[in-house]
Amino acid sequence: MLRRLFRGWRGRLIVAVVVALALAGAALAYFASTGSGSGSAHVGSAQAVTFGPGTPTTELFPGGSSDVDVLVTNPNHFNVHLNGIVLGAGGISTPAGCTSSHLSYGAQYGPGGHGFTILADANNQEIDLLGALSMDTSAESACQGAAINVYLEAAP
Repeated sequence: MLRRLFRGWRGRLIVAVVVALALAGAALAYFASTGSGSGSAHVGSAQAVTFGPGTPTTELFPGGSSDVDVLVTNPNHFNVHLNGIVLGAGGISTPAGCTSSHLSYGAQYGPGGHGFTILADANNQEIDLLGALSMDTSAESACQGAAINVYLEAAP
C-alpha cells in the first residue's frame, strides 16, 4: 500500500514537503542556537626601522649635488611604510678641514611623494635618495670628493 501511495504525484509531493520541513527545522535549529567560549590572541609591538649612515653615490664638489645611498633594516615580520627620510640627530659627518655647514640634505618623501616601503624582515635594504645631498660653492678644498656620512631617520 505504501508503494502505491508514493508512485503518484501526491505521494511524491508529500515526501518533498516532509523533507523540506525537516531541512527547514534543522536550519532554524542551527541558526537559532547560542553558545559561548573564550579566545585569546597576542599582538606584538612594532619595532623601529634602523638606518645605516647614508653615503653620497658620487664625489661632491662645490655647487654640486649627489644621490645618497642608505641601508635600512626592518626587524618586523611585516612591511613598514615611511612617510619620508629626513636628516637625523647625527647630522652630516665630514673629515677634518671640511665644515659640514657647507653641505645640505634635502628631506626625501619617496617617488611621487608617496613615501617608502621597507620590506618585512629586510636586512640592509638599499634606498637611493635622488639628489639628496648638495655642497655650496664656498666649501673648503678639503670637502671636495671627501668621504661624507649622512645620518638619517624616518620622517614623523
